[in-house]
Order: sequence, then C-alpha cells, then structure tokens
Amino acid sequence: MTEKALRLGTRRSKLAMAQSGQVAQAVRQVTGRPVELVEITTYGDVSREALAQIGGTGVFVTALRDALLRGEVDFAVHSLKDLPTTQPEELVLAAVPVREDPRDVIVARDALKFTDLPRGARIGTGSPRRMAQLNAYARTHGLDIETVPIRGNVDTRIGYVHAGELDAVVLAAAGLNRIGRIDEVTDFLSVDTVLPAPGQGALAIECRAGNTARDAALVAALGELDDPFTRAAVTAERSLLAALEAGCSAPVGALADLLADGQTVKEMRLRGVVGTTDGTRTVQLSTTGPVPQTHDRATALGRELATEMLAQGAAGLMGERAH
Repeated sequence: MTEKALRLGTRRSKLAMAQSGQVAQAVRQVTGRPVELVEITTYGDVSREALAQIGGTGVFVTALRDALLRGEVDFAVHSLKDLPTTQPEELVLAAVPVREDPRDVIVARDALKFTDLPRGARIGTGSPRRMAQLNAYARTHGLDIETVPIRGNVDTRIGYVHAGELDAVVLAAAGLNRIGRIDEVTDFLSVDTVLPAPGQGALAIECRAGNTARDAALVAALGELDDPFTRAAVTAERSLLAALEAGCSAPVGALADLLADGQTVKEMRLRGVVGTTDGTRTVQLSTTGPVPQTHDRATALGRELATEMLAQGAAGLMGERAH
C-alpha cells in the first residue's frame, strides 16, 4: 500500500515553485514518501502596493501558516528572509537547509557592471535596504544613480531593463540560481558594497509543532535537511533584526559568516547595516564571537550588535517599524 503523499504548501510564483520543488525532492529522499505541492496565494502576491506600504512583515507568509494550522498542508517552504522574527508557538521551523549565495546582483543593459553604469542611471529595486546601501555607496564613490521603486516577479523586473525603462535592476543571486537564470547577471555585488537581507539565500521549512506522534515524526524527518551553520548564521541575523524592532521590509542588512584560519573555523562574524533610503546616513557595525553552538548564543550575538547599532543612532534611520 502506497503511503499518503505529504502536502507541501508553497506560494504560486515561479521562484517559490522552483525552490519548493527542490525541497520536495529532498523530502522524498529522506522520508521515502511522495510529496505534492499545494499552491497558495498570499496577500503579498496579489497586492501591487510597495511592501513598505502594506506592512512588509509576513505578507508572503501568513496564508501559508494559516493553511498549516488548518491542516490543509503538512509543511510549508518559505524564503527565510520573508519570515517575521516572531515564531508562532503552534509551528516549528523544522529545517533551514544549506544556504544559497546570499549576495545581491545587478542585471543591467549592455552587460554593464554596477560601477560602469552611466551618469543618471536608473536602477530598479523594491527594497529600501538595497536603495539605502546603493545610494550610500554611490555618494561615497562619486557615482550618479537614481534608485526607482518597483514590484513584480523576476520576469517583470528584468523586463524593465530589456524594454529600456531602467538601466538595471537589483535581484537576489539565490533566486536567479534556483530558477536557472543566473547567467543573466551582469554583476555580483560584494557584501562589502551591499549587505543582504537577514536570512537572504536561505529557505525555511516549517510545520506544525509535534503535538501528535505524526507531527513529531514529520518534525524529525524534516530535521534531517537542517544545516547547523546556516541555522546559526540566520538566527544571529534575524536576532539583530528583531532587536532593532524592524520589519522585514526595513532598510536593514545583515550577514553572519565564519572566519577560518586555514582549515580551522575560529569564530563567527556578524555584520549589520541600517540606513536612510537616500544613502545620506548609515550605521554599519560588526562583531565577532565564538561559533555559536546553541540557538541562544546565536541570538545573543545578534542582540549585542543591535545594542551597539542603536547606541549609534540606528533607530532614527528606519522608516519601517514593527507592528
């Protein structure tokens, strides 16, 4: 007798379907069970408003979580950067798989690099974080650019460049990798130029907390896909975001990475940045500590850096506050 298929809740976008399909394949391998994708439309998918206007936090997540709680799906896959920093008690983050490339990238006309864009170049992005850092870099290095707010899927955004409406758009490397379009990138932005969103490039696999034997078994099975370092890194990044009391559409960048001496990993470095979208004011700091062996230690690292950033005036630079 064939085991009943596990139902994976996913957004309907091409990117969401691609990354959910990859997770489904991995879950089939660890459980030996069939997995079917259940497409769910979220508010963030249907609204045309800017993310900061509709609240940003949770707009791509709430409908998936509601379906989980109603028992309509068994687990859900999210882009981790879309997750609110508060975890509902009824749900558990069962796995954070190995992270993709966390960097932002440029897709520009005429295969141009960011620093080679002409004076007055129009760069499209829906992210206040990207606007803040691109404008700050431009001011520091004498570039003349205009950041233009846009919404839409990858096709829509790159279409603005092909149509000549924009000179370039900024996207996440991970997303383009997952849909097989990384070859369209004309420039990879160094994390020294633009820090990614907290959790960027990572996926979150969420299911109901183990209140029943079946739930507990699924939590354990999905846990086999967890990557301890990725989880520690994104925990530190999201702890920074939470301590700054910033929504996921706020102009906050963060990245945790390992510092190694040869083959020996020595410590974790956490970098954070907050800035005004026009790039006139930024607070950018970093801290290092032992590689976190526990969730609490990773959380503490994020809080410590947030405290330093707030002391430097970070709170006054964020237009989007958590609600």
